[in-house]
Amino acid sequence: MIPEIEIQSADIIRKYQEEQLQKLISYLAGHSVFYKNLFRKEKINYQKIRHLSDLLDIPVTDKDHLQHFNNDFICVPRNRIIDYITTSGTLGDPVTFAMSDGDLDRLAYNEYISFACAGGKPGDVFQLMTTLDKRFMAGLAYFMGVRKLGAGIIRVGNGIPELQWDSIKRFSPNNIIVVPSFIPRIIKYAEENGIDYRNSGIKRAVCIGENLRNQDFSLNLLGQKIKDNWDIDLISTYASTEMATSFTECQYGCGGHHHPELIITELLDDNGKPVVEGEPGELTITTLGVEAMPLLRFRTGDICSFHYEPCKCGRRTKRISPIFGRKNQMIKFKGTTIFPSSIFDILDHSDHIENYVVEVSTNDLGTDDVVVYIGCTNNSENVAKELKDKFRAKLRVTPEIKLTYVEIIQKIQSPEKSRKPVKFIDKRNNHN
Repeated sequence: MIPEIEIQSADIIRKYQEEQLQKLISYLAGHSVFYKNLFRKEKINYQKIRHLSDLLDIPVTDKDHLQHFNNDFICVPRNRIIDYITTSGTLGDPVTFAMSDGDLDRLAYNEYISFACAGGKPGDVFQLMTTLDKRFMAGLAYFMGVRKLGAGIIRVGNGIPELQWDSIKRFSPNNIIVVPSFIPRIIKYAEENGIDYRNSGIKRAVCIGENLRNQDFSLNLLGQKIKDNWDIDLISTYASTEMATSFTECQYGCGGHHHPELIITELLDDNGKPVVEGEPGELTITTLGVEAMPLLRFRTGDICSFHYEPCKCGRRTKRISPIFGRKNQMIKFKGTTIFPSSIFDILDHSDHIENYVVEVSTNDLGTDDVVVYIGCTNNSENVAKELKDKFRAKLRVTPEIKLTYVEIIQKIQSPEKSRKPVKFIDKRNNHN
């Protein structure tokens, strides 16, 4: 199922989005304390915002605004808030998000068309390997989207390889929804316990939270490691709480498809100007159809690029590249700019590594230092040497490597309130 708007020409899509933008601006002017104040302070005549190009006349907002003026973004009375959510807190303290009944319907629609884009169909069975609780939007969204698709879902939650395989054996799902770095763990458990995972019936992994591909859409080290061991379809997705929208690959694996009926997207440079087409920039979004907490020109902090060629699947919308990294997590190390995801990719592809944490701090010279803490089972000296060689080959620089016990890393990765494994700790002077 492809929504009609997603197969239209760029001109028709633009005109459609401009109509929706005018409705959004009028809604914000009438219901949002934050945007009312912004329009007044900046002397913006919101009635003149009619075209996508007019967005440049409106200042951007970011997570700091959400943290400091959280309640001012809420556009509905308290008795219309159905679900309370918080962000994952990647860049600091979690931010509260409120959702109305209509917002939940929109969220279900988003995941429905996203799973359909990924190749899901009625009658499929999805095993959910991420949490549905802890104020987490994604798990709830996946559940509602699969239900709307007309497929079945097994709510196992994150971790516990033994329970994952017990559920696969009991219910025979053909899809899993999973953080990709967890897949090698369930493969390892299967191999150690005589489970014939290659004939388990799993045909597809819808992967969340981590890159699977390089910028040319080839599989990265983690993706290739999974594929070499388990020949299943790997589908990348990208989303965030603030967007309440997913960018999901189709079967051709050439970028996450944009849903223009749900979100307006911009790519901005460091000065807040649009980047040249094809160049990477910070993804800045405007949500459409959101009732409780719509956002206008919200800077996500994620760096990516857009691809505009029509896809072989029939969609003519733009496609988002794999995320280069988060702007606030960019590391300047020994004269080289790197993102944590590049370090993760090498570590996820290395044998004998059970778990890890990457820590960045500011040294006495005011530059970045990087330490990688590794939990490994054996061959520790060989692991350290192999890693240094891989870092030199892939990144041209080698962070400090410290070997420790797997149990110590587990405790660092799983603080009590965390919904995702903590793999990056930023202790720099200008960071939280």
